[in-house]
Amino acid sequence: MNIREATQSYEGWMRKCNKVIEADLRLKHQQMKKDLFLFFRGTYYRWAQLFPEVCPKLARAPKVLACGDLHVGSFGTWRDGEGRLSWGVDDFDEAYPLAYTNDLIRLASSVKIVTDCEQLTIKLKRGCEAILDGYEQALRTGGRPIVLAERERYLQKLGIASIKPSREFWDNLNRLPGVSGALSRGLKAILQKTLPSQAHYKLVRRKAGMGSLGQPRFVAVADWQGGCIAREAKALVPSSSMWVAGRIGSGQGYYQEAMAGAVRSCDPFQRIMGGWLIRRLSPDSNPIEIADLPRNRDEETLLHAMGMEAANVHLGTKRSVGSILKDLRKKKPNWLRAAAKDMAKAMEQEWNKYRKL
Repeated sequence: MNIREATQSYEGWMRKCNKVIEADLRLKHQQMKKDLFLFFRGTYYRWAQLFPEVCPKLARAPKVLACGDLHVGSFGTWRDGEGRLSWGVDDFDEAYPLAYTNDLIRLASSVKIVTDCEQLTIKLKRGCEAILDGYEQALRTGGRPIVLAERERYLQKLGIASIKPSREFWDNLNRLPGVSGALSRGLKAILQKTLPSQAHYKLVRRKAGMGSLGQPRFVAVADWQGGCIAREAKALVPSSSMWVAGRIGSGQGYYQEAMAGAVRSCDPFQRIMGGWLIRRLSPDSNPIEIADLPRNRDEETLLHAMGMEAANVHLGTKRSVGSILKDLRKKKPNWLRAAAKDMAKAMEQEWNKYRKL
């Protein structure tokens, strides 16, 4: 199966699992042709096919409930139940029982790709060492939530302290046209449950993400007690790994299980309801793109934290921790860098074929 056939097959499978916004899917195709990293992010379904072929031994490593689509753009901030700013993996759309190596190699492959296009300056060898150091350290110690408000120096090293919330966030959201007639009664009821009982809200459609572009997203925006609040509902599609396995499932998949099992200080507004991912939207509850970080960031600390957060997620599969540590001890020193190069090369070859279509 080539990239064209894989894309057609996967998108046909998506339509069987849930409704798809065709215009958003066409936009996704356009963006994937423009940029290798956007292609990488938008084609996890192809990665899921290629990984066992390119890295057969590594794909047979001990299994965990993995993130699946882990990369340097998979991390963001949210407010926990105490209002503290937390940081970590913010997307579990592709969560699935996989070899623990899948997440580490995909994360390292994304480092290779963004380094080649000069969005990161760290050498791949050092970047892989930082990821593995953070990962092993967190596995051995049982992990810890990354609550940035409690670790000010750590926050400064990550460079996240320098990111200013968008002043146009609420204006941009409120400018979106209303779509109240497009929502089912069930979804309206779900969104109403997540808002204060007396809040008067406007319903809008939102385009966001890359891998999930094409999945319906609706937002309830309300003016509440002197400021704006918002709740987003995103229709969920099962992990691409189910497509690879030839299975059709419900939208919920493993999202809730992966999120609940991870070592983290959770966003109390983020939950699965009726096949929809519900979450609070605000200027400080958003993914953080590498390109948005200031140039005076500590990239080694950032990748170390990403490795720790990967372990925080994998620690949800407690029975596998001993097997993973044993497996890591057997690995050659440069195994992650070599695998990352192989997979980044394979995905670049796919991109070169795809943009000629």
